[in-house]
Amino acid sequence: MLKQTPLFDLHRDMGGKLVDFGGWNMPVNYGSQIEEHHAVRNGAGMFDVSHMTVVDIQGTGARDFLRYLLANDVDRLKMPGKALYTGMLNASGGVIDDLIVYLMADGYRLVVNCATREKDLAWINSQSEAYDVSVAERPELAMIAVQGPLARGKVHDLIGAAALEGLKIFQGVPLSGEGHADWFVARTGYTGEDGYEIILPAEAAVQLWQDLARIGVTPCGLGARDTLRLEAGMNLYGHEMDDDTSPLVANMAWTVAWEPAERNFIGRAALTAEKSAGISHKLVGLVYTGKGVLRAEQEVSAPGVDGVGVITSGTFSPTLGYSIALARVPVGFADQAVVNVRNRQLEVKIISPCFVRSGNKVF
Repeated sequence: MLKQTPLFDLHRDMGGKLVDFGGWNMPVNYGSQIEEHHAVRNGAGMFDVSHMTVVDIQGTGARDFLRYLLANDVDRLKMPGKALYTGMLNASGGVIDDLIVYLMADGYRLVVNCATREKDLAWINSQSEAYDVSVAERPELAMIAVQGPLARGKVHDLIGAAALEGLKIFQGVPLSGEGHADWFVARTGYTGEDGYEIILPAEAAVQLWQDLARIGVTPCGLGARDTLRLEAGMNLYGHEMDDDTSPLVANMAWTVAWEPAERNFIGRAALTAEKSAGISHKLVGLVYTGKGVLRAEQEVSAPGVDGVGVITSGTFSPTLGYSIALARVPVGFADQAVVNVRNRQLEVKIISPCFVRSGNKVF
């Protein structure tokens, strides 16, 4: 039986088309994925992301544990509320999951993907045994993302701006006061737009969703979330990265904290060897302005370059009006490539893997 978020009944009542997403019954759209996409690019949209897993790490060994568990270094978090994007690697340097870690007043908070929940928790718990830490999943919490150029203003109008106006990108804050116990609001997101991700008790989620809809925030499904994240060039677990793909070939090298050199983290030895030998592939963006849509698993080649690549995610870009994709290709690929689609060879442009940022084309 598919799992349900606290907003399930509301999604159904509001016309959400529900599908199986990683074992969860989630809305893919509310009638028009394209309209929802544009609502986020031009106004404000909201997503139920309560299927993601919140894990609190506390105890005297929490810092040392996370400095070993994660490829990025939590010592970069200098004040409570600051957030860090990182990979959690296996010993071979493959990505078990990508996640956001927050420094909290009483420890750390991880937000990990839903489809990887069980293996993530098993890995985290097994690795924590040597440390004085507690690992607590927080299934009683829901999570709503509000994104778009008008998103912050809408949230300020609804729950007050005093605690939120000064937040910088990748920073969060716990709210206080009546009705806001155990709320945590972070200026993060997955769409290439400004906005907030609001973690709150499940019993408060329905009211917040209804209040946001009342002030003009558009309910959006996971279909629009995927086209938005792809336009923003953001990875999706199971597509751009997985247990057999290292962060060095998944455009995540910037998330690996090599310094200080004495910090040992899981996967460091494998990444060091890979870096020393030289990576064989890289993640790039593809642009195709002709008729047709690039899709995952299509083969990519480049005249005069040995080896082939593969599209990891592809879609029609509602903002740009043509097709875009992310692809893992040999490092020798440069500006142009060819995507092989049955009996057709589609000439594509290779760019850095980001297409749209804050509503604007960026290549």
